[in-house]
Amino acid sequence: MRKSEPLMSLAVSRHGDIAERLRQFVQDKEAFSPNTWRQLISVMRICHQWSEVHQRTFLPMSAEDLRDYLAFLAESGRASSTVTSHAALISMLHRNAGLNAPNASPLVFRTMKKINRVAVMNGERAGQAVPFRLSDLQRLDKQWSGSVNPQELRDLAFLHVAYSTLLRISELARLRVRDVMRADDGRIILDVAWTKTVVQTGGLIKALSSRSTRRLEEWIVASGLADHPDAFLFSAVHRSGRVQTAEKPMSTRALEDIFNRAWRIAGKTSAIKANKNRYTGWSGHSARVGAAQDMADKGYPIARIMQEGTWKKPETLMRYIRHVDAHKGAMVEFMEQSGDDEFPG
Repeated sequence: MRKSEPLMSLAVSRHGDIAERLRQFVQDKEAFSPNTWRQLISVMRICHQWSEVHQRTFLPMSAEDLRDYLAFLAESGRASSTVTSHAALISMLHRNAGLNAPNASPLVFRTMKKINRVAVMNGERAGQAVPFRLSDLQRLDKQWSGSVNPQELRDLAFLHVAYSTLLRISELARLRVRDVMRADDGRIILDVAWTKTVVQTGGLIKALSSRSTRRLEEWIVASGLADHPDAFLFSAVHRSGRVQTAEKPMSTRALEDIFNRAWRIAGKTSAIKANKNRYTGWSGHSARVGAAQDMADKGYPIARIMQEGTWKKPETLMRYIRHVDAHKGAMVEFMEQSGDDEFPG
């Protein structure tokens, strides 16, 4: 029995028809990304526990109970974005159980509006990873290029690929040696296959610049991975210097350690002020954020940046580049072009 089934069975033990629909839902879980599924299971556990403690019905859930649950999350200090995510996943669970989602009630709509409004008025802002910019990559390239240390060669190649492709850390982790191909001019092309937002049989191709190609080539040659096409492109390096091939990709934590080492090597000796109780240095999302900001800074249109980062919603990208674009607004442009002569001395 899959680990997600006992919770579903516990929650709906008296409703055989609902349990059957949820069993079918579990069977089709590959329709969703692993991260979405993990979040759903986590929300179910938290919500079910709250329902037990407060003697409420978990499934189906009434609008009144959902309102109280969302208010409980907000009062417990959860970010408004987290509360919104809980509401969306509870709606998803109800729909797939063949039930009317309580989220459709005006009662829940007003509750969410209140939570979001209060959060904004109290100064809550969306958290953002510390950007890893091109200048940071260039600084690290000077430090690590030509190294004989396999870990440093891997770390540098990883950072080049992370910045150049704008891939999410989980997408970088699953790249294999066989995904490395060549363009006519010799530069590397990566067959990414799919991302969180792009799932199609045509796949997704990412190209590397000449310098990033050289750094990835240096890692592949030094690691000996060229003889192991099924190996993960970024593999663990033992302290002895031996590259380890494994059946599973490197963990998120292990890959984020690359950013931690880079932070120190780049001379960032102290953590910056915490953002949302995290983001005190570079993290798994930093190269993605930094590359988007660099493109915006160079004047690339939003549509092209969205394409590079496989963003589906402009709002998501705008959160990353809001500071970069702050002085590119129409009103600022109008005022600057008016010149000082329009104002009396």
